[in-house]
Amino acid sequence: MSTARTGVGEDMKQSFGFEKVEDGNKQQKVDAVFHHVAKRYDIMNDFMSAGVHRAWKQAMVAQLNPPKRGNWRSLDVAGGTGDIAFKIVEASGRNVHTTVLDINGSMLEVGRERAVKNGLIDNLDFVEANAEELPFEDNSFDAYTIAFGIRNVPDINKALREARRVLKRGGRFMCLEFSEVDVPLLEQFYEAWSFKVIPPVGKMVTGDAQPYQYLVESIRKFPNQKDFAAMIETAGFERATYRNYTGGIAALHSGWKL
Repeated sequence: MSTARTGVGEDMKQSFGFEKVEDGNKQQKVDAVFHHVAKRYDIMNDFMSAGVHRAWKQAMVAQLNPPKRGNWRSLDVAGGTGDIAFKIVEASGRNVHTTVLDINGSMLEVGRERAVKNGLIDNLDFVEANAEELPFEDNSFDAYTIAFGIRNVPDINKALREARRVLKRGGRFMCLEFSEVDVPLLEQFYEAWSFKVIPPVGKMVTGDAQPYQYLVESIRKFPNQKDFAAMIETAGFERATYRNYTGGIAALHSGWKL
């Protein structure tokens, strides 16, 4: 399979990193990756982003600006370990309710344990389900968030349409994802870090380089900022915008259901 980024009008259903897989097989292979790394997921993100992912996530929640009232609900998709959901609840003064949805039960188990430990379980519920087929009624949530998860969804366009469906009128879609670096020297360093450092060090830490190889390849295959913004608009969202973080290593996309 080509190593080029996915463009508008293309999809990633057969892309497991740079490997081409049969339709219907990608989800199973992605699940295996996250079952393997669930207990070390935050450590892995610290390693892959040199810890900067924490600042990006905090900036995402600050942009969302959850209210201090209790009748507001958000859905955090592919958020099994609870990272974004916990930040949303805390930013609201523990007043709002967030549903954490993930297709991977191992990730949800980690999130549930952390929620209990942090005293946040009353503000959260955990649902094991597919982002492409959300088990919620239309117009159910005030906000939909997804951080570093949408590139792992086989049918991204379908997931975006589902996101819009479950949002209330006036609801906001926010997606934080690794993206295309737009600073030449940083791009060269980041490419070398991603492909020459992360997989072998991942193998030293966990005994298996394959999950890390997939993750860096999936980042490289994901549509760039402009193309992903176009996909968000095609799904029916309005006012689609994005903001680059750290030279485009990550980007925060936003859209509204109006």
